[in-house]
Amino acid sequence: MSDVIKRPDFTSENRPSRQEAEKAVETLLRYIGENPERTGLIETPARVVRSYDEFFKGYELDARDELRKTFEDITGFDDMVLVKAIDFVSHCEHHMVPIIGKAHVAYWPNENVVGISKLARVVEIFAKRLVSQENMTRGISEAIDDALAPKGVAVMIDANHQCMSTRGINKAASSTVTMHFTGLFKEDRDAQRRFMDMITA
Repeated sequence: MSDVIKRPDFTSENRPSRQEAEKAVETLLRYIGENPERTGLIETPARVVRSYDEFFKGYELDARDELRKTFEDITGFDDMVLVKAIDFVSHCEHHMVPIIGKAHVAYWPNENVVGISKLARVVEIFAKRLVSQENMTRGISEAIDDALAPKGVAVMIDANHQCMSTRGINKAASSTVTMHFTGLFKEDRDAQRRFMDMITA
């Protein structure tokens, strides 16, 4: 199994306690020159840790589990299934700041057809981890490929990286586009072109 889609090892031995996590936030507050004991910051470490529970809940989920339930009453469908403009917020694994964008996900069923919301859930699972956009794009594609064995998968992500737009080079209007194709979408230029036309329509 690809390391990109493998669920990370989340054992109690290598996971700090909530109290340890809050202490780490206090350390960061002191590092930037703040006083964690001033009124406005007393509850900040607990709030930050709770927000991390939400931001990074994807570590506790396996994208392939979302795709196990398929519709047996849909037969003979031989065309693209596309869910486009799936909003997501993720975090850059290099700077831990937000990546905000849209994902376009398509697959060409072989036998297994899933509910369209499941494709959005797969995007959400990968987004709720520390990511590189390239690995996120490939991970979504490979998870669908692995779980459904379709004729092909196409994924495109267009996102703004705040590590580039709010720090460093400070290019606020920039966006990064990544794509990953498998099977039919990789081999058939017409299918690939049709996917691209549909997501820009």
